[in-house]
Amino acid sequence: MAQDSEPTPSRAGHRPVPQLPRRLADPTPVVLAGTLLWLVGVVWFGVVDLTDGQWGIEFWTSATGCGLGIIGYGVFRWQRSAARRGSRGAWRGLSGLD
Repeated sequence: MAQDSEPTPSRAGHRPVPQLPRRLADPTPVVLAGTLLWLVGVVWFGVVDLTDGQWGIEFWTSATGCGLGIIGYGVFRWQRSAARRGSRGAWRGLSGLD
């Protein structure tokens, strides 16, 4: 199996698949945008539920989504820094995205 930095061998008559552009390979904008949308939901449903006097399922779902987005982004950054350090257990191919 080829490493992330090695080109994958192809059969005769097949052209090699190019690498994705950096802006398409970087998951940071997608993760941050998703977490921001969950945060907007927390604020929206928080205001609506505050006027009703009780917290609804929509608020708690949005709060959980926002919390998981923050935790997931933290794990992603942790793995990326481990890849930059050259840690053996880190994901491969993330160090070039910074």
